[in-house]
Amino acid sequence: MSAQHLLSFVLAAVVFTACGSEETIHYEDEKHLSNVQQLTNGDDNAEAYWSFNSDALVFQSNRKDWGFACDQICYFPLKDGNMFTQKPQMISNGKGRTTCSFFLPGDTLVIYASTHLAGDECPPEPERTKDRYVWPVYESYDIFVADLKGNIVAQLTDEPGYDAEPTVSPKGDKIVFTSTRSGDLELYTMNLDGSDVVQVTHDLGYDGGAFFSPDGTKLVFRASRPKSDEDVKKYKELLAEGLVEPSDMEIFTCNVDGSDLKQVTDLGRANWAPFYHPDGKRILFSTNHNSLLPWKFNIYMIDEDGGNLEQITYDDTFDAFPMFSPDGKKLVWCSNRNNGDTRATNIFVADWVE
Repeated sequence: MSAQHLLSFVLAAVVFTACGSEETIHYEDEKHLSNVQQLTNGDDNAEAYWSFNSDALVFQSNRKDWGFACDQICYFPLKDGNMFTQKPQMISNGKGRTTCSFFLPGDTLVIYASTHLAGDECPPEPERTKDRYVWPVYESYDIFVADLKGNIVAQLTDEPGYDAEPTVSPKGDKIVFTSTRSGDLELYTMNLDGSDVVQVTHDLGYDGGAFFSPDGTKLVFRASRPKSDEDVKKYKELLAEGLVEPSDMEIFTCNVDGSDLKQVTDLGRANWAPFYHPDGKRILFSTNHNSLLPWKFNIYMIDEDGGNLEQITYDDTFDAFPMFSPDGKKLVWCSNRNNGDTRATNIFVADWVE
């Protein structure tokens, strides 16, 4: 289940209206960002993640003019001032729906999740209403490895049920992913070749969108934790339908083996897309906790212990998917800013300023 499904809710719920000019790509209050550049222009482009050498990105896009019926994985070597004006190299095979790509060490291979083994067509999305917003948990997702030409060189998961959301440790030794193989949405780790699968989380609720800390010893992730009998019943019923409701999530951390599990945020509403600051002590994440509008998300920073909450982005509709480059110099994220009064979400990159 892609975090971009929350993005789809944003796009369906509101047409972008900027506070100020439609051409704003950098707001005055965004003091931690400088030299902001927009890299894409049109449709939905999201979950852009850096190569180990900090010189390329992989991301998912549904750009119709690139021939994508639904999300496909793209690769692009990044050069200063270089917008994706032409169709980048497609990493996925163009079949099914894909999500959550990430470079493997060496930057010549990419992992991602895909439904293509279940069919060439995009799987249907659940109906969304104002009273019911859900993400699909496609059982047909499995995790694959492809080279930069789009050739699949390995399949890492083949268990029944959902296997997706893989990311790789900066140490280059482990992959973390989300799976329903236990009957619930839990985090797992495995070796780069798919061996030695270990369950990390065990509490009822959706655990996903996990990333490693800079030293590779911890995980940060989003989680729902239904408590009341009614909430537990609703969660289990939705999951049995292959659905999950993402409107109530908080940020958690734990050691890679699942020990020392801690809840970082207690803000209410949807807190997600976390990523560690290069210092390993702070976390960036996207949240709508401070907005009267459920679709308005900004990126915030918080200490591991839940202190010193600080707003980082100030767009009026949507900012999410922050990731620091491995060299710690740049931040990439996705935003509805400067989209020409459309519903497009684009990729932005900036220098990070302490």
